[in-house]
Amino acid sequence: MKVLHIISQTPDFTGSGKYVLEMIKQNKISKNENYLVAGISDDFSLPDHVLSSENCQFIRFGKDLNFPIVGMSDVMPYSSTVCSCLTPEQVKQYKTVFLKKIRQAAAHFSPDIIHTNHLWVASAAARNAVPDIPIVTSCHGTCLRQHRLCPDLGRSLQNPLSKIDRFIALFQEQKEDIQNLLGIDPDRIDVISGGFNPNCFYFEKKQDTPSTVQILYAGKLNASKGVPWLLKSLNMLSTDQFHLHLVGGGSGPEKQQCLELAKPLGTKVTVHGILSHENLAELMRASHIFVLPSFFEGLPLVLLEAMACGCRIITTGLPGSKQLFSETHPDMISMIKLPQLMTIDRPHPKDEPELEAQLAALLKQGIKEVQQGSTPDQEYILKITQPYTWKKIFSRVENVYRKTAGLFIPQTF
Repeated sequence: MKVLHIISQTPDFTGSGKYVLEMIKQNKISKNENYLVAGISDDFSLPDHVLSSENCQFIRFGKDLNFPIVGMSDVMPYSSTVCSCLTPEQVKQYKTVFLKKIRQAAAHFSPDIIHTNHLWVASAAARNAVPDIPIVTSCHGTCLRQHRLCPDLGRSLQNPLSKIDRFIALFQEQKEDIQNLLGIDPDRIDVISGGFNPNCFYFEKKQDTPSTVQILYAGKLNASKGVPWLLKSLNMLSTDQFHLHLVGGGSGPEKQQCLELAKPLGTKVTVHGILSHENLAELMRASHIFVLPSFFEGLPLVLLEAMACGCRIITTGLPGSKQLFSETHPDMISMIKLPQLMTIDRPHPKDEPELEAQLAALLKQGIKEVQQGSTPDQEYILKITQPYTWKKIFSRVENVYRKTAGLFIPQTF
């Protein structure tokens, strides 16, 4: 099978970019051929071990398009254009360039199926470019947020998006959101989560009674991920009990706010920046508690990775997290119930003190349990994580490919 992959952002090692790279890898293992169309910053280059240049078609923001790469989130870990700030002329250029490049790639590669990412501009361009090739689109959550933030642009995409053949939602509530927001028949939406690499993220026994508990956060350094909330909560605790590791990129004033809030922790915090999968996994195996205090997530696969490495999890009770940990464990999982939010990813200021007190209490309890020698439940870890290996996830995605391609196989009598 020949699979054409499309993503509007740089295919990197985070979020939807990581998903695309894993789909390419798993397709290779399954002996399927790959071709990639991706929007990238002008200085980006894809490693040859992922795909050769002959199997890629890039749209270079800053060159093919005269503005920085458009982020699927409004705060990205690199220089980007906020989608709601695009001018009508920029939107026109955005649509036109992607349509042209996708049409060229399809003519060159002759794919059996196209796998796009995000129910947004690139997926709509793909449908317009090649109306007769079956398309599967994976929703990563941020695209649904953009439909709400940019309703006029969203409405202009709705007709081609509605003609996509099949959709992949990461969890059940996201499927319902796609149905309600875009009017998609639920029979055309498959629920298939993302996965993790068990050869990279795996358990190693930790020190039983550490004097200093290692706490880890990995993600964007911004407010929607709850990093200021985390830092304010930790500043309420005794700093002789823990060391905080902040992993991830950020940009602009929100990143600066996070760094300013980290300063009172002094030497009790290490800001690592962006790490490779291997280095992140090594840090996870050395950590005791993983914290993800997000106000908005799709399916937070980093929680699976941390769990597989033996970390206790403290996170918010968002739908994606609830799906991953549908079977809870009092010593391994702590979820904070969020109040009604002011926006899709911001709490009301009046609720912030209570949220900080809740998170501080959970961190204090987690630190205490680790110092008292409570060890990770390996049986629970395996039970939760094993259904989510990339091999198992891709087998379900490939079934969707075959089912979708079958819609276009001529019947003979």
